[in-house]
Amino acid sequence: MNRIKPRTLSGFMELLPAQQVLFDTIERSLRDSFSLYGFTPLDTPLMEAAEILLAKGGGETEKQIYSLRKGDTDLALRYELTTSLAKYVALNYGKLTFPFRRFEIGKVYRGERAQRGRFREFYQADIDIIGDGGLDVLNEAEIPSVIYKCFMSLGLERFVININNRKALGGFFEIIGLGDRAADVLRVVDKLDKVGEEKLEEMLADDLNLSKAQIDEILAFVTYQGDPFDILNKYRGKSEMFDRGVEELADVKKYVMGFGVPESHFKINLAIARGLDYYTATVYETLLTDYPEVGSVCSGGRYDNLAEYFIDRQLPGVGISIGLTRLFYVLQEQGLLSDSLLTSAADVLIIPMTDDLSHSVSLAASMREQGLRVQIYGDNKKFNTKLSYANKLGVPYVVLLGEDEINAGHITVKDMKEGSQVTASAALLITGLCDSIKKLRSGTPIK
Repeated sequence: MNRIKPRTLSGFMELLPAQQVLFDTIERSLRDSFSLYGFTPLDTPLMEAAEILLAKGGGETEKQIYSLRKGDTDLALRYELTTSLAKYVALNYGKLTFPFRRFEIGKVYRGERAQRGRFREFYQADIDIIGDGGLDVLNEAEIPSVIYKCFMSLGLERFVININNRKALGGFFEIIGLGDRAADVLRVVDKLDKVGEEKLEEMLADDLNLSKAQIDEILAFVTYQGDPFDILNKYRGKSEMFDRGVEELADVKKYVMGFGVPESHFKINLAIARGLDYYTATVYETLLTDYPEVGSVCSGGRYDNLAEYFIDRQLPGVGISIGLTRLFYVLQEQGLLSDSLLTSAADVLIIPMTDDLSHSVSLAASMREQGLRVQIYGDNKKFNTKLSYANKLGVPYVVLLGEDEINAGHITVKDMKEGSQVTASAALLITGLCDSIKKLRSGTPIK
């Protein structure tokens, strides 16, 4: 028989058990943080009718999408979560209560060339707040506090949430005579962090044919190092759009601080553009302080009409997306994942020392009732093999149950890390095990 060489497709991530536990811990932490802010969970299908996912038109989306055909039906794997959200809101408009706040953590698929840290299949963690006809700027200010809570709960403390406003940027370009070319300029300016000032100046001149005066004014604006409101106030009164954007930025800053986000963890950054035309007001990009080369690990912003392709209703919203698979990959690569958090599938391994296993079965049931995760090693192997099994799995405690323990109503507990063991009453030691395991489970998945 010809054997097939097992392999994982390029751009797909599979984890070993301990890593998977850490990944799941991060996902669970995000769910808990989202829930604190009143977001309801949503689970949309991995697969949609192709016309749904391509509602905005072809172009880059059509190139990246995985298309499938079943009979006469054209299907596709979702490439992000927002389009499915738009369809869901349009479909259930009459049954939902607005503002509608949802979170979704799920896999998406993109048919692009796999690169280091970029995947074809990956988890996204999204939150969105959708209004019906309108949505107060307070919602835009609350999003950074959700980001702050999420990352701090994970133990990821060194990050900065960059905030800007597309109206302020668009109004600025309008003021300097580039209003009709704002979208093109935005797309180039959004590359500042990646290419640097010198290259950006080149691109603005060569690609967009801007004058030296325009380029100098753009660079002075987006790279301003002082209080951003100093340079913003310089252009006040020259564009209604600009003034509205500056007012929104000021409100967002005030409320973000009110929500408890310290100034060490957010800043107004006039260079943040979020190149997509999709965003219309506040935009966000979150960078890791020690690893700026990684790029944004959480981004998003305000948009005016979520479901315009599916329903004749104005449904503005604001949201963010965390590339969970990519974030995990970066944390793992930089050695930032915790090595002290309990990642074993079991808290306790019971090793029976008698032929009759009924006492071990009863003990396991009793321990599970008290919240301990328990395995019984029932195979007839050498004692050292059984201990080695516990070590390889990272099980912190082994319980030995022999004739002497059974007759006395005792158990023997071996601490696999310390190598020590103690024999005492089962009830007493189980209570101690519960306390010890609670401590081992506490902590964050990130160092």
